[in-house]
Amino acid sequence: MQEKSVITREVSAAGGVFAPGHLGELTQVVDFELVDAALEETGARERRLRLLRSRVVLSFVLALALFEDCSYLAVWGKLTAALDTLAPVHSAASSLARARRRVGTAPLRWLFEIRAGPVAGRGQAGSFYQGLRTVALDGTYLHAPDEAQVTWRYPKRVGQVLEFGYPLLRLVAVVECGTRALLAAGFGPEPEGQLPYARRLLGCLDASMLLLADANFDAIDFLHDLADTGA
Repeated sequence: MQEKSVITREVSAAGGVFAPGHLGELTQVVDFELVDAALEETGARERRLRLLRSRVVLSFVLALALFEDCSYLAVWGKLTAALDTLAPVHSAASSLARARRRVGTAPLRWLFEIRAGPVAGRGQAGSFYQGLRTVALDGTYLHAPDEAQVTWRYPKRVGQVLEFGYPLLRLVAVVECGTRALLAAGFGPEPEGQLPYARRLLGCLDASMLLLADANFDAIDFLHDLADTGA
């Protein structure tokens, strides 16, 4: 019989009512220290002790992105399903919404800017061509809720007579080919078109990269700006 080895590892989790700050495998990428740094750097840390601490709320918002088809309470249930012995908070959807507004968007932007970037090592299949790191630029649409709090910023499409469909959010991103790692992303109202958003993302490019893009980006001014990056 061959010898067997057992490999184990330990994962640290916040204790007690703050345990929902742990997000399983995601915590290996965005750990507690990084979340705390984001809150500190953006001034979003709570000023008094709360049951829904800012660290927990930020982890909750990250989980909303992982489980985008789930409600607030369903996502909270996923965060706390295995924590009954630690007596986690049982929050109402309204409490989670208020906590999310309290923390704001700045820590999320800070986290994205810290974590975004190429990850492929030299020689990784699909990520390099002729020694250049291959990255791709493209855009897409996301549907937003058809509510007054949204439509003032993200309008519906307008036909000859009526508005129709859901409000649309335009998302443009630069990703690393092969790994799909995000280098930069921008979003906003759909009517502005892709090029204004794409121009804002050129700062992530350099002379080590080969940019792939479709005909929607074939505009001479944009290509001149692209050439200035060295890519």
